[in-house]
Amino acid sequence: MKCLVGGFARRLLLVFCILQVPIAGLAGEHKAGSEKKPVGHHEEYTIGAGDVLEIMVWKNNELTKAMPVRPDGNISLPLLGELMVEGKKVKELSEQLQEMYTKYITDPVISVSVQQVNSMNVYIIGRVNAPGVRPITAKTNVLQGLAMASGLTPFAEGDEIQIFRTKDDGATSIIPFDYDEVSRGRNLQQNIFLKRGDVIVVP
Repeated sequence: MKCLVGGFARRLLLVFCILQVPIAGLAGEHKAGSEKKPVGHHEEYTIGAGDVLEIMVWKNNELTKAMPVRPDGNISLPLLGELMVEGKKVKELSEQLQEMYTKYITDPVISVSVQQVNSMNVYIIGRVNAPGVRPITAKTNVLQGLAMASGLTPFAEGDEIQIFRTKDDGATSIIPFDYDEVSRGRNLQQNIFLKRGDVIVVP
């Protein structure tokens, strides 16, 4: 009887060990894949002042840098010096750096990622319950922006709201927004997506 129990125990231990092999392998794969990675952004993301970029040059630690975009829209890179990046898309900057570094490196492999998004802000002022600067990290329409400001005060003129938007040429356009209509499901085309730097004024 003792031999039978001992044999059974050994077989049970063997089965347990066999089962542990793939489990350990999976755990190792999970650990390898769970390392902290930069905040990835779509290559069509437009870079703005205040964003933190990571520029990686493959097999060249000296040229790999993480840096904020200065208020003037520039960054400073080894070998290349001052470079205007504000307003460029991630893909566009990556391609530009690829071309520029070919003067100094043979077949450079460049990767650009956005570590932090600090430039995607809208400003909500006037008769809202929580006026101020609001970061937007996803597509946000006017109604959602007002919700981020905790809604209108009882004395707000909801039908006289305006969005001030600065164009690429520096000119400012004014877009009307009627909260009363949109909140009732009418004229929903007014409920546009907000853009970086938009100012919502609630009288």
